[in-house]
Amino acid sequence: MRFLKRIFNFYINSSIHVALAVYAMSWITLMEYNLPYDETVLYFIFYASITGYNFVKFFGLAKFHHRSLAYWLKFIQFFSFVCFLLMCFYAARLELKTLLYIAFFGAVTFLYAVPFLPRKMLFDKNQNLRSISGIKVYVIALVWAGVTVLLPLFNADYPIGLEELLPFLQRFILVLVLILPFEIRDLNYDSLKLSTIPQKIGVKRTKIFGGTLLLVMLGLELIRHGQDIRFKLCLLLVSFVLGAFLYFASKNQRPYYCSFWVEGIPIFWLLLLLVT
Repeated sequence: MRFLKRIFNFYINSSIHVALAVYAMSWITLMEYNLPYDETVLYFIFYASITGYNFVKFFGLAKFHHRSLAYWLKFIQFFSFVCFLLMCFYAARLELKTLLYIAFFGAVTFLYAVPFLPRKMLFDKNQNLRSISGIKVYVIALVWAGVTVLLPLFNADYPIGLEELLPFLQRFILVLVLILPFEIRDLNYDSLKLSTIPQKIGVKRTKIFGGTLLLVMLGLELIRHGQDIRFKLCLLLVSFVLGAFLYFASKNQRPYYCSFWVEGIPIFWLLLLLVT
């Protein structure tokens, strides 16, 4: 039992679960546009998500405590390096235009973790994008929406116009709402200087804000053209599930409430589409 728990914790802490969520939403985009399963771009997104998330999470720890890293963290570092190599393998199979598109989001991820801004511009000592007051959730939502909606379409040479901005905006909203239970959970730990949404408007209003965003997202779904009713119904159910998780989110959550259940909602969304 203890061994299984260690395996499960590794699955969560090594960012495999969140990478599967990003992979799931990217595949959903291909399904929505009747595009074939693209192993190269989807596997690239999966391995890049693990590499990027672990870089963001463990950059500071590895930088300052390299010699004294715990065994599990060293193993995650090794695992991340293997994923980085696999990411490079699939990147080599992508077209140059796709790589240039990816470079923008890679740069945002890098600057999100690495100090680069003058200290006078920030509210704490970290000097990276995640330290700028109130910006963190929007950076994450922008990257997820860009990677999971526009990247698969761009790589498939699908013409991207105003119509494609609707699912991009929907995905931005969905990810933003996905983050809110995490922000509520982290109220006990986040610095007040971060100015997270629950810090600024409180838990109750954050839940109302998130629920309103979900209604806006569903409203955008009504004005999309040529969308199969199956996708609309699945999105409705996923929105209901996410809304329920947001409603019951609190500062004192069970250990895996957000890191497994909330983060697994995009995976549930994909499975729902695959079985219907």
